[in-house]
Amino acid sequence: MKDWKLVKCGNVIDVRDGTHDSPKYVDSGFPLVTSKNLINGKLSLNEVSHISLNDFENINKRSKVDIGDILYSMIGSIGNYALMEEEPNFAIKNVALFKFNNDQVFNKFFYHLLNSSSVKKQIENQQKGGTQKFVSLSILRNLEIPLPPLDTQKKIAAILDAADTYRQKTKTLIDKYDQLAQSLFLDMFGDPVANPKGWEKLEMKKLCSFKKESVIPENILSGTKYIGLECIEKEIGNILYISVVSNGELKSNKFVFDENYILYGKLRPYLNKVALPDFKGICSTDIIPIMPIKGKTNRRFICQIMRHKGFVSFAHERSSGANLPRISPSEIEKYLIINPPITLQIQFAERIQLIEAQKQQAQASLQKAEDLFNSLLQRAFKGELVQ
Repeated sequence: MKDWKLVKCGNVIDVRDGTHDSPKYVDSGFPLVTSKNLINGKLSLNEVSHISLNDFENINKRSKVDIGDILYSMIGSIGNYALMEEEPNFAIKNVALFKFNNDQVFNKFFYHLLNSSSVKKQIENQQKGGTQKFVSLSILRNLEIPLPPLDTQKKIAAILDAADTYRQKTKTLIDKYDQLAQSLFLDMFGDPVANPKGWEKLEMKKLCSFKKESVIPENILSGTKYIGLECIEKEIGNILYISVVSNGELKSNKFVFDENYILYGKLRPYLNKVALPDFKGICSTDIIPIMPIKGKTNRRFICQIMRHKGFVSFAHERSSGANLPRISPSEIEKYLIINPPITLQIQFAERIQLIEAQKQQAQASLQKAEDLFNSLLQRAFKGELVQ
């Protein structure tokens, strides 16, 4: 690393940000990109507000986005970023803009550098705010970054791009398994909201038990498995990690569950956190344990119903609380769901299990791909990847 320099980001990259104002939204116009539109290293315009031509032009006088630029979220979900690979036609708000106007920094090198532990630690140590964290433009400009010669940057970026492509392909395969499960459900039962097959509809409380068993902190035994709401992956429902707690470690009451339950995140229900545990444990009271009644309905069938956009919309509409919306179990109990024959539900569950087995193999491959990428990432910025 003898020919590597440690420099301040703002000295080698043009670092700007978008508007901090709140322009009036219009029904049709130009997209206004915010932090929520930066997802997994990509830009998503699926949920975006629109602004007028006048506001669009005014914002872009100081923060026009071009091909090759990198966007970085500055508030809320700090650290999400995206590289612009297509001609942009939008304005930005509360988003940082990195522009590469010289021959000192290769944009894809910096793109991967943003994911390195050295940059992340600097951001974490300097971010501001209480509940709503944010990072200022001065913090980003003063980031200390390693800077090897340009040809070395390009070699490092090429290696990391290849490793990233491998893991992204594996993620795509997992997404296809999820799509297959949804397609199977629709094929067997039809849309659960429109109900084109005319199934009987019942309130959820007639098919599932919402009785909860609570445990006080002093009765939680050492070695008990614990899941917090953050442990459940949004949209997908994977249990990302499990804590094993000691007696006296937790300070508030928790709910008991086992492998017969569905775990549903009631806080910010638009995140669509629905999990199927295969073990016994306890969970946060921000999670509702739901027990499908044996002989009346099937756990995997109910889970698929709750992951459907119709239920997500219902839960979001029935939530209360502005900053941290949540839905009460009593509202979920009243939700009307289709009730096809239990034999058909069981057939669905059996087929889903086969899909899940293949998905688990893909997830194991993804973990290996993630481990490889992260290893290369850390070696790259220590100067160990390219000599």
